[in-house]
Amino acid sequence: MSLLVVGTMAFDALETPFGKVDRIIGGSATYAAWAASYFAKNISQVSIVGGDFPQAEMDALTNRGVSMEGVEVVADEKSFFWSGRYHMDMNTRDTLVTELNVLERFDPKIPDSYQGAKYVMLGNLSPSVQISVLDQLKEKPKLVIMDTMNFWMDIALDELKKALTKVDLLMVNDSEARQLSGEYSLVKAAKKIQSMGPKYIIIKKGEHGALLFHGDNVFSAPALPLEDVYDPTGAGDSFAGGFIGYLTRIDDISFEAMKAAIIIGSAMASFCVEKFGPTKLQELNMDNIDARVEEFVSLSNFEIRG
Repeated sequence: MSLLVVGTMAFDALETPFGKVDRIIGGSATYAAWAASYFAKNISQVSIVGGDFPQAEMDALTNRGVSMEGVEVVADEKSFFWSGRYHMDMNTRDTLVTELNVLERFDPKIPDSYQGAKYVMLGNLSPSVQISVLDQLKEKPKLVIMDTMNFWMDIALDELKKALTKVDLLMVNDSEARQLSGEYSLVKAAKKIQSMGPKYIIIKKGEHGALLFHGDNVFSAPALPLEDVYDPTGAGDSFAGGFIGYLTRIDDISFEAMKAAIIIGSAMASFCVEKFGPTKLQELNMDNIDARVEEFVSLSNFEIRG
């Protein structure tokens, strides 16, 4: 099965209570593609970068089976750049600098070779860009997953609601789910968002795990307690990549399959935060991943007697 990943490829500068880096590779599509590449072997990347983006980074993804045909390179301009500082709890952060650069002109074009993708991951982008991508697909995908954030709820709510009618699964964090739905209860929030279009909702809760909703079905995935958390920047995108990469591999979008996929996604996110940028994702092998998944399984594996 083929997987289409749409999102940013960028540079980040980060400061956390445990370290600081001035310029590293980032972007939603970068993290998602790396995480997905351990499961899906036919990944099509759509993004935009400037001439400053290292060719070696794109080659590394190509070597993982990720096609770069849909990545536009604007040679005389700079790539998207974001700088942020995380607070001690690592769940809140301050944006210090945002330079859109080439992202300001991002108008993705889907190559003919990308047509027929059965699985689609729409990273956190303008809803109008997400809609444009879906409108270019000649065949309806088996599963479309969309990520978004409160920024788009603030400035492009109507477009966001239009995008929601076109996707199968929405990924948001708990505060975003509450803002979008107007409901404090996450159960009520999920039902409200489902009425907007997506049949499935994943609500991420950071260090408290994630919830999967489909109709009246709910699955709660734990978070793995980690000794070292250096950089949570790409955790959500790594989660999404692992989740949809696994579903692409097994070609199953049932609720039961998604329960397993959410554990896979959680495992990939837990690796991501252990080093700055996508570094840890680039160092893994399947033995590492299988062992980490078993750690997640053991968190909720118990027997009641008597």
